[in-house]
Amino acid sequence: MLEIEYLKDPNGKATGVVIPIEVWKQIFPEEDIALDELSDRLEDYCLNQAMDEAKSTPLLDRKTALQYLEE
Repeated sequence: MLEIEYLKDPNGKATGVVIPIEVWKQIFPEEDIALDELSDRLEDYCLNQAMDEAKSTPLLDRKTALQYLEE
């Protein structure tokens, strides 16, 4: 599980995110990176994390899945 911290102002509004350096280095192994590449890599990393989590989640049968979607 990721240990990402969300920084918030006194009103509780999110103002920033703290990402562990190990995760940062996985996403950005080199220091110089273009903004569009940064966006693509973050998206890829998040999708890969979701897919890894999905692999360890039991599959639902059709009826249960439909009930979940209705909620």
